[in-house]
Amino acid sequence: MRTQSATTADDGDSYYFMSAHRSVKASGIHSRLSLPARDGGDAGGAFARAVAEAFARARADGLREPVLMGAIPFDMDKPSELFIPGQHAFFDREDRLAAARLPADGAHALSARSIPDEQGFKRAVSQAIARFADGDIRKAVLSRVLEVDFDQPVSADRVFDAACAQNPSGYQFQLPLYGGARLIGVSPELLLRKDGARIRTFPLAGSAKRQADAAADADAGQRLLASTKDHYEHSLVIDEIRSVLTPHCAELAIPDQPSLLGTRAMWHLGTPIDGTLADPAMSVLQLACQLHPTPAICGFPTQASRQLIRQIEPFERGVFSGMVGWCDEAGNGEWAVTIRCATVERQRVRLFAGAGIVAASTPESEWAETQAKLGTMLAAFGLSGTEALA
Repeated sequence: MRTQSATTADDGDSYYFMSAHRSVKASGIHSRLSLPARDGGDAGGAFARAVAEAFARARADGLREPVLMGAIPFDMDKPSELFIPGQHAFFDREDRLAAARLPADGAHALSARSIPDEQGFKRAVSQAIARFADGDIRKAVLSRVLEVDFDQPVSADRVFDAACAQNPSGYQFQLPLYGGARLIGVSPELLLRKDGARIRTFPLAGSAKRQADAAADADAGQRLLASTKDHYEHSLVIDEIRSVLTPHCAELAIPDQPSLLGTRAMWHLGTPIDGTLADPAMSVLQLACQLHPTPAICGFPTQASRQLIRQIEPFERGVFSGMVGWCDEAGNGEWAVTIRCATVERQRVRLFAGAGIVAASTPESEWAETQAKLGTMLAAFGLSGTEALA
């Protein structure tokens, strides 16, 4: 295992996935893997074979202990955005976070548009709630994209630096996408980590906006903890994850109640889930593909809510609300849910936010939730006031 320091901020074509558990810095691209991960949960499927072949080619070309990095989209029928870097090293992210800087003067926003707009999003929420009464769907996650055009090309390195400075916890990532765009984010949500036989997932569902006043902020957190609507939404996620993981685990520990997790912008209900695999050789990517998409970013039941999303959302999510991370040839690694994120391609930036809709939801509150969630990445671009931008 190689380790190094990673204190340089704007260091050109470097890619990152960082967490408190383990962080990797990479550069160069040895090979890409764009095969859809639709059968990624099958150890004998085409996707698993392609991953194994990519690792074998990398070793044959002289790469020591290669890793696979990148993103798998929300819709696993779509091409993956995975690659084996030419060079990589593991490091302590505290060094990188300590060197991070807040936004400096740079590109200026010229225009922005929400897809869908406010009225369109609220109509979609109402439509989803109406569908709950007519079928088996109990939750659907609806999302929106905010497109912002700047007056000059945006520095992905500078934005990532600012995002790290503002959000030192969770999972920070900056990765290349096919065609030259960069994916940048600071996700609070762990989809799956595997280290030997030990696994962990930390799903989030149920949210409230943080408040500037300390007393009001504490009250917002306590109201979330007491919210029947949010506990119901959260329980759908936990029940589904339990059903996926139980057949693979010799031990599985799930707390009876969620806890409160705070980020810079939001309070969340979260449940840390720890397990021991019955088969330690099972890869983190295989199991992550079985978990994805969880009800936290899709809905419940999965297939019906996914179909509803296809009918209602007026855009393709792409990598948004997919999974992002890394794994090694032994099957260890870490994958986060691709939220609190943006793509940067020259002057155009696309930011993403979603909200879990259940029968007790209201269009106004769900729109406000997406506004609050967009604030995380808007701040990294040196922007504020999502109402004015959207």
